[in-house]
Amino acid sequence: MTIRLENVGIAVRDLEAAISFFTDLGLTVIGRDTVSGEWTDTAVGLDGNHARIAMLRTPDGHGRLELFEYLHPEAIETEPTRPHEIGMHRVAFSVDDLDAALEIAARHGCRPLRGVATYEDIYRLTYLRGPSGILVMLAEELKKG
Repeated sequence: MTIRLENVGIAVRDLEAAISFFTDLGLTVIGRDTVSGEWTDTAVGLDGNHARIAMLRTPDGHGRLELFEYLHPEAIETEPTRPHEIGMHRVAFSVDDLDAALEIAARHGCRPLRGVATYEDIYRLTYLRGPSGILVMLAEELKKG
């Protein structure tokens, strides 16, 4: 049996705002749809499931992010996940220029939770709150080559 990661799915409060954030960081929208019906009820496990979705791809072509905004059932607002909570945690991206990525994030009102750290002279990295409170890690490799 072979296995590969297909995508990471994230429910968002505002699909257009989330798409804007991630495309500004460099991802590309590769598909959009509105889904509903028996097949989605069965696959997702929610009766009356109806959502607007967008699939985005990283520039290297390997990573995919599926964003979805629920139309029905009504989305449930929860407290944003904190870094030490059990469960779905964060989405992480390698960037070639962390400062430029942080400028883009700031234009969307997103700033580091605490600051930028350096891990063993290998990475500069930070966690920030993206759209809908999503934890996003951005990391720039320092030793390239």
